[in-house]
Amino acid sequence: MAGKLKKGSLVRAARENLENSVEATASDTRFPPYIFESKGEIVDLNDEYALVKFYVPTPNIWLRLDQLEGVD
Repeated sequence: MAGKLKKGSLVRAARENLENSVEATASDTRFPPYIFESKGEIVDLNDEYALVKFYVPTPNIWLRLDQLEGVD
């Protein structure tokens, strides 16, 4: 899936990949429900991460590409 993601793709966080990640153990593990339940848009990419803008009044968030799944 990570190969199919590009700028403008609609995504949401993949709960099983995010909750068991190194990033989750390094910070608060209580993730807001909107990252799993609503659509976000990739606004920037680098080799391993995507900057995702969710359509709620919160800052954008960097997530690893394998922690994202595409949505229609």
